[in-house]
Parts: sequence; C-alpha cells; structure tokens
Amino acid sequence: MSKPKFAETDRYGWIVVAVAFFLSVISFGTLSSVGIFLKPLIAEFGWTRGNLSLGYTAVTFAAAFAGILWGIVVDRHGSRWVVLLGALILGIPLLLMAQMEVISEFYLYYFLFGAFGHAAITGPLYACVGLWFTENVGLALGITFAGSAVGQGILPYIARHLIDNFGWQTSYTILGVAYILLAIPAAVLVRDPPNRKDILSNTLSNQTNSAQFPLTPVAVVIWISIAVIFCCISMSVVVVHLIPLLTDHNISSEDAVTVFLTLMIAGACGRILAGKLTDHIGALPSYALMSLLQTSVVFIFPYVQNLFLIYLISVIFGMAFSGVMASFLISARRMVPPHVLARSMAIVGSAGWVGMGLGGWQGGILHDLTGSYHWSFANGSIAGLINLLILFLFYKHIRQRSPNHNFYTGINNQ
Repeated sequence: MSKPKFAETDRYGWIVVAVAFFLSVISFGTLSSVGIFLKPLIAEFGWTRGNLSLGYTAVTFAAAFAGILWGIVVDRHGSRWVVLLGALILGIPLLLMAQMEVISEFYLYYFLFGAFGHAAITGPLYACVGLWFTENVGLALGITFAGSAVGQGILPYIARHLIDNFGWQTSYTILGVAYILLAIPAAVLVRDPPNRKDILSNTLSNQTNSAQFPLTPVAVVIWISIAVIFCCISMSVVVVHLIPLLTDHNISSEDAVTVFLTLMIAGACGRILAGKLTDHIGALPSYALMSLLQTSVVFIFPYVQNLFLIYLISVIFGMAFSGVMASFLISARRMVPPHVLARSMAIVGSAGWVGMGLGGWQGGILHDLTGSYHWSFANGSIAGLINLLILFLFYKHIRQRSPNHNFYTGINNQ
C-alpha cells in the first residue's frame, strides 16, 4: 500500500489553518484600515466622516451578499479555486483607489474588494477548515479567526506609517502590490479535505452530531443571523471609529494606532480562547458570555481620556468582540449538517457584515449630527443588549424543543 501524500493526511489541516490565518490577516487588515485613511481623505477632498463611513458599509454589504453566493459554490465545488480567485483580485481595488478622484469611486472599489476579494477568501476558508477537523474544531477555527484580529491590528499600524511617509495615494499602491505578491502563493496551498465528498454525502450526521440538533438548519441560521446583526452593530462602532475618537481627544495618531493594535492583539488571543472555550462549554454559551463582556464596555470609550484606562478597556473589548466573532461562526459549524455548512456559515457571516456596515455608518452619521461620539458608542451598547435578548430567546426555544439538550455536545441527552 502506497503512503498517502502529506496533503491527504489529517495533519495537512493545520497547513490550511496557517494559510487561512495569513490570508485573514491581509483581508481583514484592509477593512480596519478604513479609519486610518479617514482624515487624510477628508483633508484631500473635504468629504465628511459620515460619507467615508459609508465606504466601510459598501465593503461589508458587498462581502455579506457575495459571501452567500460563494458559500453555495463552495458547498458544490470546494474551496480551493474560489480562494485562489479571491487572492488574485485582493490587491486590485487598492491599486485603483490610489487613483480615485470622486467619492463614488471610493465606494465602488471598496465594493469590489468586499465582493470578489474578501468574501471569496474568508468564508470559503472557514468552511474548509471546519471540514478538515473532527476533533479540536473550536481550537482550529479559533486560530483561523485570530488572523483577522492580527490583521486588523497590524495593517492600520503599517498604513499609518505609510501615509505619514508617502501620502495616502502611494500607501494604497504599496498595499495593493504587496497583497498581490503575498496572497497568491499562500492561496495555492489551500486544499479541501480528501474525504470531502464522503463528509458531504453523509447528511444524517457530521463530526459534531449536528443532525441531532433539535432545530432545522434554516431555523438555526435565522436565529444566529438576527442576533449577529446586532452584536456586530455594537462592535463595529469601536472598530471603525476608535482611532478618530482618540485623536479627537488630542491623543497622537501614533498612540491611537498603538491602542488599536493592542486591542486587536488582545482580539487574536480572544479568538483562540473562545475557540477553545467552545470545545469545553459549547458554542452558544461562549457566544453569550463574550457578548455580555463586549456590551458592557462599548459605551465607556467616549468618557475615558486617561491613556492607561483606554488601553485597559481596549484589551477587554478586544478579547470580547473577537471571542464573539469566533463563537457565532463555531455555533453555525456545530449546529448544521456538513452539506450546507459553507452557505450556512456564509449567511451567518453575511449577517455580521450587514451589522458591521450599519454600525460603522451610524457611528459616523451620529457624530456628524451631534458633534461627538457619545451617542454613536451608546447606540453600540444598545445594539449589544438586543443581541443578548435574542440569544436568551434562542436558548429558551432550544430548551422548549429539547429539554435535555446538551450545549457542549450539541445533542439531546435522551
């Protein structure tokens, strides 16, 4: 009997995790860099924060709806070629943005980045990683999701230095070229699990017994998606507007970016922690716990100007919001069968992008209307409370359908 190739062994799943981590660094880094480019673009063109925040909404909505289509493709044909397509396209919108002159181009190029770059990479990779693992699936996905937090911390830091030294146009060009050179070789390493067809054909059970979950996949996706919209409205206010808020309080741009980097590094740890936590207490309890912690600190940011306290609150928020993102995607992974996994994770992720887009936009609009960020961040906490209410109702609904449901194993104990 011939020895199987390394790409056909279970150990190759960790290579896929590493690739997913790296490509998430690149892709999510661009999203969080929107805040870094706000003031340079305002100075150049006179656009308002509300108008520029709508650019973030454009990329998130594009990622949301395109992600569902890519999820359907991945369920049928696998992740590899979709991810490679996304890697080929990832840097092109940034190169185009370096030449933009009107705000409609800003919206269009970010839309293209979201629909054909970001959405084609992240969702398909999450589904791919989810199918590779039968054990420690929470840890594997937690590490994968940690890449997005690392990117959201490191890329704004890099972008700030590029803008300070070369201006916003050259910065977009450098980032675009770098993305093309780095993303394509990494994407070539992506492989679907060798037993993918067998996993998908077995619709009666999967690695975590999700077929025994008391709700249908459609019901699961609807419940989680509604909750996710509100939890992402809550978190996106901080992700998009923290740096402008800090600089408004006369904190230097260097210190503001360092705070954001610290927040995202804490977030990377939070995603790994939440991934492991779901392996121990279950995905839905982990989601609720992280949501409660996130909601409790969002509204505090505009009232704190002491740098030490800002760092402390940022670390708490970073751990919590990143844990939320890991937990709700792992919830989908554990509650739906494998033949609809990619589209289910894509729909849940898309709900998150809708929430992120709405939250980032409302943060800018409320700032323009009131002249401060107090209501922007307060509205974020209100959205977080709505998310917690929905999670409680989801929990009650599961209990009504299956009183003996075990939230750790995902099955009925009877």
